[in-house]
Amino acid sequence: MSVPPQDPHGPQPDRPAGPDQPGGPVPPAQSGQQPPAGQPPMLGDEAVAEAAEAARRHAANRIIDTSSGQDDGLNKCPSCGSSEIRYSLTAKALVCSYCRHTWNEENAEQAFGLDSSIADLRGHVMASGTADVREDLTMVTLKCQGCGAEVVINVDQDLQARCHWCRQTLSINSQIPNGAVPDAVLPFQLTREEAIERIDAFTAKRRTFAHHRFKEEYVPDNVMGVYIPYLVVDGNMHAVLQGTGELTTRQYTVTHGSGDNKRTETYYDADVFGVQRAFDLLVDDLTIESAERFNAQDNEQATNNILNAVQPYDTENAVIYNSNYLKNFTSERRDLNVRDVDDDVENHFLAIARAKAVPTINRYDRGVRWEREGVAVRGTRWVSVYVPVWLYSYADSAMGKDSLVHYIAVNGRNGNTMGSVPVSHPKIFAVSCAAGTVAAVIGAIIGFSQFLF
Repeated sequence: MSVPPQDPHGPQPDRPAGPDQPGGPVPPAQSGQQPPAGQPPMLGDEAVAEAAEAARRHAANRIIDTSSGQDDGLNKCPSCGSSEIRYSLTAKALVCSYCRHTWNEENAEQAFGLDSSIADLRGHVMASGTADVREDLTMVTLKCQGCGAEVVINVDQDLQARCHWCRQTLSINSQIPNGAVPDAVLPFQLTREEAIERIDAFTAKRRTFAHHRFKEEYVPDNVMGVYIPYLVVDGNMHAVLQGTGELTTRQYTVTHGSGDNKRTETYYDADVFGVQRAFDLLVDDLTIESAERFNAQDNEQATNNILNAVQPYDTENAVIYNSNYLKNFTSERRDLNVRDVDDDVENHFLAIARAKAVPTINRYDRGVRWEREGVAVRGTRWVSVYVPVWLYSYADSAMGKDSLVHYIAVNGRNGNTMGSVPVSHPKIFAVSCAAGTVAAVIGAIIGFSQFLF
């Protein structure tokens, strides 16, 4: 969530655009650089320079340790000390299998001080779970404190295992330097049955044009609960936008030619203004996918870009990571580092800045074209969080290994549902032809009626 734009310089009138107004692409202003010769300085350039200076003063990353400090790898029941713990969707809490004690981990924001004012952010603050992923460190050895045995865990597959001697459940609680363990987890709230109902309702609305093989092979019981890794970003920045806006002053119609060549054209006269907007911007809990497999840009083999469509997630309610929340669910490991998603984050920041500027440019009825834009970041805060998704996948069996995998996803917190269903193109073509024929018949009847009367 972002706050409304605040112009530190007060309201500034837009200026009529002249020959010396910007007419081409100009580098973004996030670096605080001077505008090209012959062009006026951008509104808010001083604030941009101040933001750049603030970022330089706090160039070193500040790390927040979010590990639990439990080096023995045991997640024990706080009531009886048992490690037989599971997450109950009915109770919406962790449940001890021995004493039936129920509890939830502490809210991660409050526990780690991640809820401090975004306006005070300077430089880059990173929780320890956002450390760079190391591909050469996937096997981790845990020493069981129950019997002393050593158990090896492949963090590419699991973050929890059982001691094969004393059956203690061992978990990775510390932030190991391979980016496998997140800082927080947002537990499931929606049950599997509720997710299936939503997927059934989603497909029912699309069965008319669905491929017949999809109807035959649709098995909603194959729905799986998956934890998807996301990076959650807060940002304190100064945004600058500069461009031209057009305001209609007159509209008129001109007739050209005569007879069969007669035609009319509508013309518009407009005043063109140079438009500048500069404001401080605070962004709270921007979520970015951090698993390349589900990256929205890669959709040639699967329709996995639907995952972003089921947002938003209430990440402010995420709790301290405990691997028992993942039991009976599958999970994806984060394989994108902060620097890998930095460009996506900047694009999101710019999109938010443009959206926040919209209420201030309503008077330009022909729109505003932004020609220079940028954000100067004073500070950011990064946290790695697992979010819950109920996922149904379908690959057309007749298409073989090259078939497109269709996904239907359900937000495991609020039930938002989105997905794709394979359609039958012959059926769509037949319906289109039938609709065209009906329209032609109706048109002929109307024309014949007018001829008679």
